[in-house]
Order: sequence, then structure tokens, then C-alpha cells
Amino acid sequence: MENNPYNSEELRYQQAVKRVKRIKGFYMHLLVFVFVNIFIYVANVRASHGDYLALRNFSTAFFWGIGLAAHGFSVFMPAFMLSKEWEDRKINELMEKEKNNKWE
Repeated sequence: MENNPYNSEELRYQQAVKRVKRIKGFYMHLLVFVFVNIFIYVANVRASHGDYLALRNFSTAFFWGIGLAAHGFSVFMPAFMLSKEWEDRKINELMEKEKNNKWE
């Protein structure tokens, strides 16, 4: 196998492009979350004639917020936490272990 720096650089570039797309996806999700929940809150307050603290005003934001937080963790958690890189390292580790066991 040839150790071509271009291939390594191209691989890093492709990984960076994927990461930027994931971050952009999270920010779009966050933007939609904010605008939709503002609309829901205003509509609920107007329908309930000024009951600003009613539970129904916040329930959508709460449950959707849980999903948004999970999306954020998947995008911004460090790479060692069950990411694609971790999967690749683990696959290589298991393949090396299997290769070494075959010759014993």
C-alpha cells in the first residue's frame, strides 16, 4: 500500500466536509426549533387570553428540546465517544487480533 500524502489530505478534507455539514444541520435544527416554538408560544398565549405560564405553552419546546440536545451531543461530543473514528479504530483492532490468532 502506497503512503501517498495526497490521499491522507483528501481523506481529512472529506472528513472535515462531513463535520461541517453535521454542524450546519444542527444549527438549522436549532433555528427551526427557536422560530417554531416562539410561534407556538405566542399562539397558545393568545388562545388562552394571557396565561403566560400554562404548561401547554412549553410542552412542545421541552420534548423537542430533548431531541435537539441529543442532536447537539451527537454533533459536538468528542470524537472518542462512539464516533465513526472510534468504529474504525475498533474494527482495525479486532482485525489485527483475529489476524494474530490465526497464526498461533
